[in-house]
Amino acid sequence: MKSANMLLFSRVLAAIFGGYALTSGVAVLLSAVLPLSRAEAVLTATLSAFVVYTCAVIWVFAVQDLRRAWLGMLLPAILCGGLGLLLSRGAA
Repeated sequence: MKSANMLLFSRVLAAIFGGYALTSGVAVLLSAVLPLSRAEAVLTATLSAFVVYTCAVIWVFAVQDLRRAWLGMLLPAILCGGLGLLLSRGAA
């Protein structure tokens, strides 16, 4: 029973913090690649973050393996955030 609670707690942490990291990474990437003015790109990326976060939370609770849930949140977050930062520095 205690193990099941810890698994659920880890899944909730993956949903909250992993989803936040993924959403931030996607927002940074979208704001760097959208062909809009800077302010419009940031606004569009921020608004789309609500959709990304919702889908991330649903996905964390839908996937069977907890390790896959964490990796599915963190690896795309690092990839999107890093790529977004590289692209935004190149544009500045």
